[in-house]
Parts: sequence; structure tokens; C-alpha cells
Amino acid sequence: MSLWRWADMLTPVPESARITLGEGNTPLVKSRHIGPDVGLPNLHFKLEQGNPTGSYKDRFAAVAVSRLVATGKTCCITTSSGNAGAALAAYCAAAGIECRVAVFEGAPAGKLTQMLAYGASVARIRGFGTDPATTTTVFRRLKQLGKRPTAALQVSAFAFSPEAMSGIKTIAFELAEQLPQGMDHVFCPAGGGGLCAGTAQGFAQLQQRGTLVDAPRVECVQPAGNDTISSPLRAGELRARRVAGTSRISGLQVPVAVDGHLALTACRESGGTGHVVSDDDVWEAQRRLARQEGIFTEPAGAVALAGLLKAIRDREIQPEATIVCIVSGSGFKDADAINRMNQDVACPLMEPVELADW
Repeated sequence: MSLWRWADMLTPVPESARITLGEGNTPLVKSRHIGPDVGLPNLHFKLEQGNPTGSYKDRFAAVAVSRLVATGKTCCITTSSGNAGAALAAYCAAAGIECRVAVFEGAPAGKLTQMLAYGASVARIRGFGTDPATTTTVFRRLKQLGKRPTAALQVSAFAFSPEAMSGIKTIAFELAEQLPQGMDHVFCPAGGGGLCAGTAQGFAQLQQRGTLVDAPRVECVQPAGNDTISSPLRAGELRARRVAGTSRISGLQVPVAVDGHLALTACRESGGTGHVVSDDDVWEAQRRLARQEGIFTEPAGAVALAGLLKAIRDREIQPEATIVCIVSGSGFKDADAINRMNQDVACPLMEPVELADW
């Protein structure tokens, strides 16, 4: 089973051109400890690290590469902070298509090696993802490369690849199936904003079809160092903004708006708002997910929970609410984050001990 079971609700792709690695249909698990500890008996986690390459970006890549196959393209040009590049590299490998990735400067080595393992051509660009001017220049160059006859630019953002981003909506479709009794809030991490926008659009599409009565509030959570959307959303502003890009949370280091305006509008229309958290909040949420729930995620995947915990502290969430936090990617992708999470633990793999002392 793959996301193509929703084909009639996605960008049309001929069945013969559809590429799948079994993406989608990820688990939804109820919190055993964190929820009860903070007074939320109906907290759930959507485990997107269950996708083939370890993140929700596989939903985008499946549609993106299938469209390349359908249109006869032989080269995929893309940019990534890590997960989207790995996803596109994998699906391009399955389709027999060349993949070239311009990577954010701060991308973890684990994500780069994953792309290389799939056979992608990878270049880390200095200043990309941290400096707004450099980031804008890189995107302009990528657009030029994507205009070559045999190539196509595929970026995991509605601003660049709206057709392929329809795959993100399947998160909402699945949640509506997994929680047929409904939900009140869905907390999403945001870098460029595409996950927030796609999730909100998915719920809205279900409402338009008459298969969902009450859509949840889609809540946008960002690290303070990349607060392009959350504060403007909370302040009632109409547009996202550029920032300096100082957060160390890999995957969310997007200092320009990208899908920010779209995400801001979509979240507001759903009744959701913005939440800003510190990097320390995120790392603590990552640690709690691992040690209290058995959920091993990269820091970006803990951002939604960090936002929820802050909202609880600020008394913005009703205790009886049904809440979903999207856990967007696997912890195996970021070795530095793993080391940070384990810095308070003496690791027996590093310092051998006698069996009698164990």
C-alpha cells in the first residue's frame, strides 16, 4: 500500500508512471507518558520516520519523481537541508533518473551520506540556508538549471513544485482515517512552511468532499532562530518574513519565506496559530520522546512537541483536547544530535567494561 491509494485526490499521474517505495500509511501512536504527565490524555504522535527514507518528504518525492517519469525527464535538480534530497535521491534511483542536490550549509553528514548512497550528485553551498541573500541567489540558479530540456527543478515547496507537494496532503487524509472521532489540534514543525500548508489543505479538501465535518486547527511551530511564519501568524500579520537564520535545528533552517505566506493563511483559516520555541526546548523534547515514548527522532521531528509543551505552559490548550504532533523524521539522520542527547550518559560502547561490572 502507498500514497497512490489517494491518487484521485492528488495531482494526476498516469498509473504506468507512478513510482512508489511504500511511502505513507505511517503509524499514529497514543502517548503513554508525556501526555499524561502534562495533563493531556488524548495526545498522539504521527510517526513520519516510518517512511522509506525516514521522513515525510517521501510523500513529496513519490509524486515529484512520478511526474518526471510521466513527462520524460532524465535529470532532477533540487535543493535540500537533508530529508528532501535523500527522498528525491531514493525515488530517482528507483526511476533511473539522475539526481543533483544543492545542500544547505548546515545539513548533517548523515543526510549527505544517505543522498550519496542513492547515487545523487551532492554539493554543499556556503551560506545556503543561513544567509537570505545567498539562499535567494541559489534558488535563482536552480531555476535556471531546471529549465534545461531534459531536467526539472523539484523543491519540496508549493512555491516551486505545487503539483508534487500534493503528496503532503495525504498526512491529513491518513489522520482523518486514524482518528475518525476527530481531532482538535495538529502541531506541525515548519521550515519553509510546506508541511503546515499541505496538512491544512488536506483537511480542507476532505471538508470540501464532505468526508470530514470538523477540521482540526493546524498549529505552526518554529525555532526562534528561524521564525519566519509563527510570530507573524500569531500577531495577525498577512505575510511571512525573512530572518537572519540562527537556529541550529537542521531541516528548519530556512531564513526566507518560501511557503510562509501560504502556510500562514492556511493555518489561520484552520483556526491555528504560531508557536515559537528555543533550540533548547527542541532538544529537550527530542530527549523526552526517546526516553519517555521510545520515539527516536531528529531534532526537527521534536519541534511540534516542543511547541505543544510551550502552549500548555502558556495555558493555550484545553486538557480534554485531542492532539496530534507530527514527528517528521528519523533520529538516525543526525549523529551530532544523537551525541548531544546522550551527553549525560556514559556509553559502554565507547568505554568497555568487564562483564562482572555491568
